[in-house]
Amino acid sequence: MEQQKEIAKGHKIILMPSPFQGHITPLLQLATILHSKGFSITIVHTVFNSPNPSSYPHFTFHPLHGALSDTEASKVDAVHLTEVINVRCVQPLKECLTMLLDKEDDGVCCFVSDAALYFTQAVCVEFGIPRIVLRTGGASSFLVFASFPILREKGYFPVQESRMEEAVEDLPPLKVKDLPVFQSKEPEAFYKLVCRFIDECKKSSGIIWNTFEELESSALTKLRQDFSVPIYPIGPFHKYSLAGSNSTSLLTPDKTCISWLDKQEHKRVVYVSFGSIVAISEAEFLEIAWGLVNSNQPFLWAIRPGTIRGSEWLEPLPSGFLENLGERGYIVKWAPQEQVLKHPAVGAFWTHNGWNSTLESVCEGVPMICMPSFGDQKINAKYASDVWKVGVQLEGKLERGEIEKVIRKLMVGDEGNEIRENVMNLKEKANVCLKEGGSSYSFLDSLVSEILSLKSSTSRAH
Repeated sequence: MEQQKEIAKGHKIILMPSPFQGHITPLLQLATILHSKGFSITIVHTVFNSPNPSSYPHFTFHPLHGALSDTEASKVDAVHLTEVINVRCVQPLKECLTMLLDKEDDGVCCFVSDAALYFTQAVCVEFGIPRIVLRTGGASSFLVFASFPILREKGYFPVQESRMEEAVEDLPPLKVKDLPVFQSKEPEAFYKLVCRFIDECKKSSGIIWNTFEELESSALTKLRQDFSVPIYPIGPFHKYSLAGSNSTSLLTPDKTCISWLDKQEHKRVVYVSFGSIVAISEAEFLEIAWGLVNSNQPFLWAIRPGTIRGSEWLEPLPSGFLENLGERGYIVKWAPQEQVLKHPAVGAFWTHNGWNSTLESVCEGVPMICMPSFGDQKINAKYASDVWKVGVQLEGKLERGEIEKVIRKLMVGDEGNEIRENVMNLKEKANVCLKEGGSSYSFLDSLVSEILSLKSSTSRAH
């Protein structure tokens, strides 16, 4: 490893994130891991949701000006925004690469881009730079995305209400209701985006995954059969000592919640957070609030401003709610999630099952209450509850009685004990895979060797 680090010194890697919190975080963590292996790191990014360069003084940052304004970005959903980026960033990226390559005597080893930024494949081919893809979600959901054309052929798409409980042939344990959908003005847009990014992944020099072999071995085995490109499951990224040390959050976490957690009993607190994009109705918000209170479990709830449709923040809460709550609950706008999940007082995580949150929960041995909303979240939730058996799903209409029942089942019932045992086993596997001889340790070694070999073959080509 040390010898590799010496060889990698001065070799440059350019990385480009998709501008959403759940995508920026793993890409910057990956950049930190690669930097620790001796590579020099350049990040190209949209001006919208720009990462903070001061958190990464050892990286070089280049914004792509003229591609997309904050105003434009705020007017469309995530699918349309991704499509706009894939069109508008072509020219700015070409100009940026021209400028960077003019300065570099030594050239660039490779370009690592988020899988959703499929336009980068053609740009990299034009510039003669190998492209490696970072898939920020899990391997199991990617396998479903790769099956989209077959799912359509077999009539599963568009999803029909009458077939929700039907099993999806060839993709156990999924039912139709678990298939990824994205509520958009044009439902077809999500399908097209997924098919395009899968096609461009197949043309890349390799795919990096923020997962580990022991968690998703069956999906990874199938992907190795179906894809002819190398696959590198080197996660969990945030558990590498350096990768989790810098803040990648676009929102400022309220760290006062840690001193509140310090006063709570061991494994008693329910931590609630639905991520950086999910929105809920006022009625759903109130059911969640009363369900939490009625469960009689202490809770920490991160409610991002804008989470409740039509409200700024906590306005829908009835008068006196917060005063009556007292010390039993603590509400913040955004929490330092990794720190919270590591805290000994936390006994459950009520989550939207974005991949980062799912993986962080597994790695800290925290059972999940799963409430997926869109995209890969439904698949992640299904795997958490039915395959890994580390959580329970809240299904159907949100209702305070059901919420109370699910919280009690997980926190005080016998089923909760089994779930806690399962998640602690996975936590141990996550720790072992990063140690010398572990699966992720070995795949990272292979990845570094591959990047260095790409560099030498690129140099010969020029």
